[in-house]
Amino acid sequence: MMHLTDEDMIGQIYGEGENTAAVERHLASCGACAYNFAELKRDLLEMDRIEAPARDTHYGERVWASIESLLPLYAPGYIAQKRRWWSWNGGLAKGLSYVAAGALLAACAFYAGRVFEHNQQQPEAKNEVHVAPQPKQPIVVVVLDDHLDRSERFLVELKHADFDSAAMASPMRDEAKSLLAANRVCRKNAAQSDDLELTTALDHLDSLLAQAVNEPGGLNADNISKLQDQMNAEGVLFEVRVLRSRIARRAGTATNPAEGGTI
Repeated sequence: MMHLTDEDMIGQIYGEGENTAAVERHLASCGACAYNFAELKRDLLEMDRIEAPARDTHYGERVWASIESLLPLYAPGYIAQKRRWWSWNGGLAKGLSYVAAGALLAACAFYAGRVFEHNQQQPEAKNEVHVAPQPKQPIVVVVLDDHLDRSERFLVELKHADFDSAAMASPMRDEAKSLLAANRVCRKNAAQSDDLELTTALDHLDSLLAQAVNEPGGLNADNISKLQDQMNAEGVLFEVRVLRSRIARRAGTATNPAEGGTI
């Protein structure tokens, strides 16, 4: 059972409670709270409220006399000098005039500089020979070349995989999963072009990678043998190498024979 707090009882005594009816019902049903309420009410009623003393007509004079010695003294004419500093007829008007003159001078110098720069650029523009900007290598070609390089390395590793080595099965499967995600992106970009050779090679590579990822039992000896047969039947490694060579020629660079694996 929840009992009343001191705040609830004090509010009830002074008539400032939010729910006086509920408090009264609780006091009627709870003897402990009723006893505490009676004790608290008696203590509060016995307290004498302190009233502020009445202030006579000389109260302000006594306060000033008590703090007058603590205030700093100003020299004669100090307030007048302060007023003259910010007054319109004094230094303020003169200061504003200096600021306005400086701003006007800066604006004129800026405008003159822009006009001079514009007049200097016009003769130079007449003698300029327009040179067409060099086309930048599309980022798609760079991404595709990197993807085919990784795919070629994976295919070479798969071709020479050891059937009796289980230590390399998990890394190869993780690499196949990563290549499969990248290959889906490259296939989507290739679908927007009319490059049948590229589309076919990426489709063959996608099928091989999907089987390497989703083969039941992982990349065991039987599954690796099946993947090798499919890779040789479709010529996936050869297609990837042809595409890499073609992309290298398009980019203006020669393929390094030392890169990638060997059949």
